[in-house]
Amino acid sequence: MSKDQQERAPLTFRRFAGLDRSGPPPPETLPDAPLRPFTIPNAIGLVRLILIPVFVVICWNAGGASLTAAAIYAVVAWGDYADGIAARVTGQYSRLGAMLDPVIDRVLVIAGVVVCWRFELVPIPLLAALIARELLMLIGGSIALRRGVRLEINWWGRWGVWPAMGGLFLAICGARLAATIMLAIGLVLLVIATVEYYRSARLQLAQRTGST
Repeated sequence: MSKDQQERAPLTFRRFAGLDRSGPPPPETLPDAPLRPFTIPNAIGLVRLILIPVFVVICWNAGGASLTAAAIYAVVAWGDYADGIAARVTGQYSRLGAMLDPVIDRVLVIAGVVVCWRFELVPIPLLAALIARELLMLIGGSIALRRGVRLEINWWGRWGVWPAMGGLFLAICGARLAATIMLAIGLVLLVIATVEYYRSARLQLAQRTGST
């Protein structure tokens, strides 16, 4: 057993379920760690990524709402939780996984928005705001990584992503009113999360340059 494994917190139920995220991030996920692509969590992530274009094709062929496509969307969304559990159980953390998970989540959201926009499954202004936020996070996240800034997922983001994805899921199921309400709630939480990410990035850069 390595020193890192010995120092790692015990796998309690709360940590297994993702409710307890206290302590430092796993050293395998830090910017200077190797990618370690061949892990079980990364295999789950790859399957999630492959299913996204399948979801889009099914929606396009169905003309919008589709229960089959909604089921695939749900599998990809919940797959994020599954690969997190796999990483905690096996200890197979990796820098690639830490980078890949948020990218897959954002690609899934963008795919859902594209489908809902094309077939007008929910109000367009909500979709425009959501896709602007996701693109901002993709661009801002890549800039932050190049500058060595580590943006850890905050609780606003954790709680916001589920109603946002749930709203898109309900839209693909054909439940327009419920989808609109959930999407609006998720969007508010995600905007707050974005502000917190920006504050965190500024603080890290300020600390690095020695300013206050």
